[in-house]
Amino acid sequence: MLSIERRKWLVLVAAIWIQAFAGTNFDFPSYSTQMKSTLRIDQVQLIYLAMASDIGKLFGWCSGVLLLYFPTWVVLFMAAFLGLFGYGLQWLIIQTQFSVPYFMMFILSLSAGGSIPWFNTVCFVLNINNFPENWPLAVSLSVSFNGVTAALYNLLATKLSPNDKSTSYLLLNAVVPFIVALAALGPILQQPGPQKDLQTDETVIKDDAHIFVCMYILAAVTGLYLFFLEPKSQNIFIGSVLLIVLPLLFPNIVYLIKKAHRAYYSKRQPVKGPDYSLVEFKHHEEFPEECSTPVVDKNSRGCCLFERIIETDRLKVLGEEHSVTHLVSRCDFWLYYIAYFCGGTIGLVYSNNLGQIVQSLGYISKTKALVTVYSTCSFFGRLLSAAADLVACFYHQTYTSKYKANINNLVDSTEILLHVGLVI
Repeated sequence: MLSIERRKWLVLVAAIWIQAFAGTNFDFPSYSTQMKSTLRIDQVQLIYLAMASDIGKLFGWCSGVLLLYFPTWVVLFMAAFLGLFGYGLQWLIIQTQFSVPYFMMFILSLSAGGSIPWFNTVCFVLNINNFPENWPLAVSLSVSFNGVTAALYNLLATKLSPNDKSTSYLLLNAVVPFIVALAALGPILQQPGPQKDLQTDETVIKDDAHIFVCMYILAAVTGLYLFFLEPKSQNIFIGSVLLIVLPLLFPNIVYLIKKAHRAYYSKRQPVKGPDYSLVEFKHHEEFPEECSTPVVDKNSRGCCLFERIIETDRLKVLGEEHSVTHLVSRCDFWLYYIAYFCGGTIGLVYSNNLGQIVQSLGYISKTKALVTVYSTCSFFGRLLSAAADLVACFYHQTYTSKYKANINNLVDSTEILLHVGLVI
């Protein structure tokens, strides 16, 4: 029987698997050109199909409502069936060249795209429930792998489909997330449980920080492997080791090293006697005012001022629960909504038209390579956004939101420059 601490890491690895194969919208450029020619539709109609996949994400809130009444694994398989239905029927229609109304393809794209936020919601809930202290790190790590989906599917399509049929991506989008959901079912059913059952002492938090560092390093190595090597040069075995085997082993290795380290130093350090307590007690008696007076410096005054500012009509604590009415009445929500609405559409427009951009420039044979570059850049951008939380995990900095905001702005600017550079 695995301990609670080890079971929660299995849940995180399961969330990574789900996210790594659930970002099925990223590989749309790989098969959009063949879909356009097979269905005999023009560019505007193709863009509407891509838009239908994005519109399907608007119904992601339904997964959150269902989680109030159903177990997590039930919602997970609902998401898997949405993708299996949407992508599977699209693949059958294109393979058999069966004529269907355009509106039917629009509905199938809507269903396929709707599965993505359902997977995301399940992973968010799993990470928040199992990592009450370090949930930002767990969420950032798992969500980062959502950006590497296209690179992984390029690897699978290249090795499993030597004939280079672009429609094989639709089959992978339909089947692989369902298989991964089956693989993740075991860890999800054995997850530790509510937050109150988990240990949150200083030692556990510190151990988690070291494991997260190892996991982030492994994630960076995985991204670099997929970025620098072409799909034909990559190996499925190495990819499976980086994505499946090592994430399962790292927590156990770190726990064993930390346990040996504590056992070694506990033998070398002498046990403190009661005389230390007597000296400290005498010190408190001699200097009562000095010991009771809090030490205030310039930095603490600045933190107090900053705390007063964010307390004024702002959401103070990350992860704090709010009602829908309370949320939509705050400016924080609408600022984030507008920023995400304006910033996210840049990447969507670029990714949805990448296949046609490459074809118009005469580099149709380089489509897989460009899709892999775009996918891995999105992966590293998401991974970089967790830098502030990773630093705060060690140094216990409470007010890291302003640093994280600066890093996120840098990531967004870098992603936009990459988009412009690739188009040029």
